[in-house]
Amino acid sequence: MILRSSRQWNRGDGPICTPLTVKLLSHHSPEGTVMVRSSLDAPTLSAEHLQWHQEAVQRCRRAIIQMTSLAASGHPGGSLSSLDLYLVLWSCAKVEAENPWMDGRDRIVVSHGHTSPGVYSVLAELGFIDNDEAVSSFRSTQNLFEGHIEREIPGVEWTTGNLGQGLSAACGMVLGDRIHGRRCNAFVPMGDGEQQKGQIAEARRFAVKFGLHEITAIVDRNQLQIGGETAEIMPQEIAAGWEADGWRVVEVDGHDPQQIFSALQQARKDEQRPWCIIAHTVMGKGISFMENKSDFHGRALNTEELAAAVTELGEDAALWDLQPLQQRRARRPDSTVPTLPDRLPSLHPGEPITYAVDQKTDCRSAFGQAIFDVACASADGQGSPPIAAFDCDLEGSVKLGAFHKQYPDRFFQAGIQEHHTATCAGALSTCGVTTVFADFGVFGVCETYNQHRLSDINHAHLKIACTHLGLDVGEDGKTHQCIDYVGVLRNIFGISIYIPADPNQTDRIVRHALTSAGMAFIGMGRSKLKTITDDAGAPYFGGDYQFTPGHLDIIRSGTAGMVVAMGTPTAQALEAVDALRTEGLDIGLAHAATPTDLDEASIQQLASQPFVVTVEDHSVRTGLGNCVAEQLFGAGTAIPQLRIGVDNYSPSGPSSEVYRLAGLDADSIRERVQAFALERQ
Repeated sequence: MILRSSRQWNRGDGPICTPLTVKLLSHHSPEGTVMVRSSLDAPTLSAEHLQWHQEAVQRCRRAIIQMTSLAASGHPGGSLSSLDLYLVLWSCAKVEAENPWMDGRDRIVVSHGHTSPGVYSVLAELGFIDNDEAVSSFRSTQNLFEGHIEREIPGVEWTTGNLGQGLSAACGMVLGDRIHGRRCNAFVPMGDGEQQKGQIAEARRFAVKFGLHEITAIVDRNQLQIGGETAEIMPQEIAAGWEADGWRVVEVDGHDPQQIFSALQQARKDEQRPWCIIAHTVMGKGISFMENKSDFHGRALNTEELAAAVTELGEDAALWDLQPLQQRRARRPDSTVPTLPDRLPSLHPGEPITYAVDQKTDCRSAFGQAIFDVACASADGQGSPPIAAFDCDLEGSVKLGAFHKQYPDRFFQAGIQEHHTATCAGALSTCGVTTVFADFGVFGVCETYNQHRLSDINHAHLKIACTHLGLDVGEDGKTHQCIDYVGVLRNIFGISIYIPADPNQTDRIVRHALTSAGMAFIGMGRSKLKTITDDAGAPYFGGDYQFTPGHLDIIRSGTAGMVVAMGTPTAQALEAVDALRTEGLDIGLAHAATPTDLDEASIQQLASQPFVVTVEDHSVRTGLGNCVAEQLFGAGTAIPQLRIGVDNYSPSGPSSEVYRLAGLDADSIRERVQAFALERQ
């Protein structure tokens, strides 16, 4: 059975402690060995702790070599170099194997997730997981012990592997604890090759700006990466970079537990600024022929090397027979599926706003007003609500001004640092805080796709609100034309995509998204729009209209064919359809606010039509037209379809003129629909 994690969401402020089916208390310490834990409040590590550490390191080295050899793949070199750091962290931080997701715990966010063998071996040593289970199922489909660490595993805070994102995630977690009135420490082990990633610099600056002194970064400075020495592959002054961004930097022997402990202790006491501990280590530490060899960054030992490693570790070769573990690996035991104890805040959606027919405004202003309303309704006179908004130097354009003014402690201006901001906001959304990341589409979608994908893998509840989508970005030109937002984001399995037709529908979509679980994308244009009206001339999406995901909104009923619009050009499509109806062609108009997930009734409505024409400010290759076609095909229906949309980059200019050049103005839509209808007769 291939394993998938499951989630249990809880609304309100009460804690969740969901029992797990994994074995939490079994570890591989030999009989009679006492597991030793200390506290960062202690003056120093005791002799007993140091003795335990020395013995535990050997056991963990054995586990690292066993699991990578059994899987015939993995990253033993970095796991061995980070091992002393991991043992000190998990044995001294405020974490509990019996209650791994307790409120107020310290956060250990391992950024270089490929060192999973080291993480798993230490978690087993400290009773979080079962060692034999981790070793026998490492990198197999049997269990959750994947090649890069997974958040579902007790003791792991964030699924990582895409380097450079751990520090950003830790920033979000610290903000979450602050919002809930808790103090936690966040420790972020990371690789030295990883320091080449620009997102780390973004996160450093953010942490200093917001005074996140609770964070301590620990750089495993083994001086090697896949291709060789870090100094040759990409020279950089690691310490100087951290210091330049305002961090206190100290350097220690990364294999001396007492030095590691002392540095962590000092960092924890500093309430002025965050610390970076540069830990000088040896790749492959503890096995001589592996030490300082970049070849072992991502290569398991062969048979001869394994025999040599067994000898160096002082083990009885007979005890290293991997056959029993191989047999266990070949079996497929009952799945053990943890349930993540996510908590969602309880928000009040407030009262929907109806914008009148003569009240021309833009969807982004309606978004800004709606998030402000939900925040005010949810605060209920008790101070700031459990809502946070992140901006990347576009506050006025994305209309977060009112929210910022009313709730300055919930507004985070991150500057032009989209990669960090996307990850930080995603992590915060897992901490019981409804979190909005607002940006232009080209930055909030195209630039940050990988960050959003990793947030989804981590079961985030991030709400991504992007404005200035499509050709409606107008005068800004082709560099800012986000014309693939649906095509890109539909590849993220856990996200809901919402594209409103006008400010009234925007208002209701925002209220729905903010009060719902899971990730959501709300996509809007730049321009002020006409209010979409019904046959009687009243606001179609106003009054008692309720937004229902998957539902196709039939704005005009027709029997001669159906035009399906998405987002900003819905007003142009409505004008074109009304003109055709006046000319005697009974064409209908529908709006697809959730293009990727139309419900069965909506698909059947389209299937009953003679033809379908889709209209979108999006690439015709991957947007609404494609979504409608595949959903009709999936329902066993093949009907003629015309796709009207963007088929190339467009020049700068007023949106109305750019739309005309692209064939998205009302006259062009009318002519193409009319011609397509005549061809069908």
